[in-house]
Amino acid sequence: MSIADISLPFLSPIDLSAPRRWFSRIWSSDLAMDLGTANTLIYMKGRGIILNEPSVVAVDEETHKPIAIGHAAKKIFGKTSRSIKCVRPMKDGVIADFEMTAIMIQTFLKQVTTPWTLQKPRIVIGVPSGITQVEKRAVIDAATLAGVRQVMLVEEPMAAALGAELPIDKAVGNMIVDIGGGTTEVAVISMNGTAYSHSIRVAGDEMDEAIERMLRREHGMQIGIFEAERIKLLIGSALPFGMPRTINTTGRELTTGIPRQLELNDEEVRQALNEPITAIIASVTAAMEQTSPEMAHDIMTRGIHLAGGGALLKGLDERLYRETGVHFHRTPDPLSCVVRGVGKIVENLRELKQLCIA
Repeated sequence: MSIADISLPFLSPIDLSAPRRWFSRIWSSDLAMDLGTANTLIYMKGRGIILNEPSVVAVDEETHKPIAIGHAAKKIFGKTSRSIKCVRPMKDGVIADFEMTAIMIQTFLKQVTTPWTLQKPRIVIGVPSGITQVEKRAVIDAATLAGVRQVMLVEEPMAAALGAELPIDKAVGNMIVDIGGGTTEVAVISMNGTAYSHSIRVAGDEMDEAIERMLRREHGMQIGIFEAERIKLLIGSALPFGMPRTINTTGRELTTGIPRQLELNDEEVRQALNEPITAIIASVTAAMEQTSPEMAHDIMTRGIHLAGGGALLKGLDERLYRETGVHFHRTPDPLSCVVRGVGKIVENLRELKQLCIA
């Protein structure tokens, strides 16, 4: 028997990665956030997307303590007692209720960070390109109250282009349309800068509200915003389906106040969605009219990229192509496109910090 054959059971291989993991836990990692009207996503450096929750908050009216946040709050939205306030604190991509937004951000950050870290994390947050200075300050203050040491902002179209892995550092016209919950962002990006950007407050929420208005007008029935969202996801489309589709929905009859069930067809929903879709198409057309001939050539050759939850509307890419004559490409996983782009900035902050806005 040679020395090599002798095994010592009390000796085990040294796990060199264990101290590194322990150190990374006590030394906080930088974060990226897509603070959206419909959903909030958080990306942690080195780990990827670690949180994806609806932007909904439920608090006790007397104590002002949060009762439910995210998915739990969405489940009880519209079903609470008078002592509980359940709200969506983001409106049109910006903060509508500062106190509720601060509570929401603080709760989400507590879920993803360790309380005994040696250093508070830095955070990069995606915001609409049309945000005002006052709205920027509200986002920064809300995140600072949540306990981060530094807040940086990046425009959502730039983040979406990064998340879609477009060559934004090249002298090439990259056009992206980010249809979120509260805003639609249209931008042309080249050489790490924005050649054109425009933001309209027409997006997924406006589509849901259009369905609500149609039901009130045509059927005299009121439904909740999340029921309208469900209808949009199941039978909503920008172009006709191959076969007609229907869905049963329940709401409150306006004249009697009695609950009522209704069978709704896809044609009615499509007509309701036509107005917000037309506004999005007009915004895209206006962007193409403002680009230089050279960038127009790049856009025509490479196509336009669709990101955001609104990009998932059935037939939207084909409808846009028919209206503009330019091919549209839906990015992989449009819902997380922005936060993945912000995450790239966090992963390479030294090189990509220039993409953040003042």
